[in-house]
Amino acid sequence: MLISLLCFDKPGHADLRQLLRPSHLKWIENTGVNLAFAGPMLSPDSKTARGSIIIGEFTNLTDAEEFSKADPYLIGGLFDRVIIQPTRQVYPETLEH
Repeated sequence: MLISLLCFDKPGHADLRQLLRPSHLKWIENTGVNLAFAGPMLSPDSKTARGSIIIGEFTNLTDAEEFSKADPYLIGGLFDRVIIQPTRQVYPETLEH
């Protein structure tokens, strides 16, 4: 099941994001989850991260929630809220996940 995680940073926590980034990236690389996309949500200046978007293949919502709970950004107190929901690939049709 393809599931999206929309993770919103707490305002004013850019320094915490930078501090946690190396452990977050290492975690992402080692999860074993088939990810279709992972990257920051940016502010209008296209430079400042305001959150994260992760889209991956999970067995169910519970597995996605457990995955999210292990994110160093969440553990470290960066995220204000996380929205986890099923999604579906519509376009382009050739994206493999």
